[in-house]
Amino acid sequence: MKITAALLEAHGHQRPYDTSRPLSIEEVELAPPGPTEVLVALEAAGICHSDLSVIDGTRPRPVPMVLGHEGAGRVVEVGAEVAGGVDGVRFGDRVVMTLLPRCGRCAGCATEGIRPCVPGSASNAEGTLLAGGRRLAWRPQAQLGLTPVHHHLGVSAFATYAVVDARSLVVVEDDIPPAVAALLGCAVLTGGGAVLNAGRPKPGERLAVVGLGGVGMSAVLTAAGLGDVSVTGIDPVAAKRDQARHLGAHAEAAPEAAEMGAFDVVIEAAGTARAFETAYRLLAPGGRLVTVGLPAPDATARSRRWIWSPAGARSLAATSARPCPPATSRDSHAGGARDGCASRS
Repeated sequence: MKITAALLEAHGHQRPYDTSRPLSIEEVELAPPGPTEVLVALEAAGICHSDLSVIDGTRPRPVPMVLGHEGAGRVVEVGAEVAGGVDGVRFGDRVVMTLLPRCGRCAGCATEGIRPCVPGSASNAEGTLLAGGRRLAWRPQAQLGLTPVHHHLGVSAFATYAVVDARSLVVVEDDIPPAVAALLGCAVLTGGGAVLNAGRPKPGERLAVVGLGGVGMSAVLTAAGLGDVSVTGIDPVAAKRDQARHLGAHAEAAPEAAEMGAFDVVIEAAGTARAFETAYRLLAPGGRLVTVGLPAPDATARSRRWIWSPAGARSLAATSARPCPPATSRDSHAGGARDGCASRS
């Protein structure tokens, strides 16, 4: 079938993107879903820092590629094995797409989310789906034949339709608005997972979030919902600190005004060396630091006692194999507050 998609042909585009125009809107061929795959009609998609990192070449991926990994939509066709009930995905379901598919059989999947899925990580790096191969193709104007197009993290949500492995999907309730559901696939999965799966704050502890974009706001929202945990939002932008208060933070501060050495758990969600250094200084003795930001591969953070580089560090705080924060919009506080997790700065 023919779909419309936002296509990236080359890396290295510089900001402002309204001038460099890294993406082109193209007619793309989409093959039918394989046995373990489904066809999803996209309803909403978010632009994540990971997409921008592919565009500017900070985190290169194979091209040409249809970007987008934070999406939600309706299942309109299922593969033969999915029709038999694979992962509970059925025709007509509203689904959230996740950036980390899990095969459920490898050594990584056996760690309950501590390590990533081995074949899932490999397929993401190759620009294929979990079962192998690509379902996208494109005919450049200068060529007569079709050129294979890579998938972004098994999703490629910047399109009207996507073929996705059922193991990259999570079914959600119909009462969750699509624009909110899309955020569950990356921002909430990552920020909420950093709190629940990695930071694991205990009653009476103090938690700080450094960097109040979509991921950081999701961490604030999740931590604020735990009850007896004090939550502080840290960001240089006053409007973001105000939004963190709106989402449930008990306090907020600019980085230079934050109380150093005072927090039991710190979530770093900005993805810069300076933010990591700030997060480290916020920690109380014996505290826990969780970093889920996406810095440049050559970024280096320094302290008197250590040198940190993202090339040697990995944090898997997010996994679709573990529960997300409560996702039903029947909870007016949680459902309404998630609308504030989309950063527009």
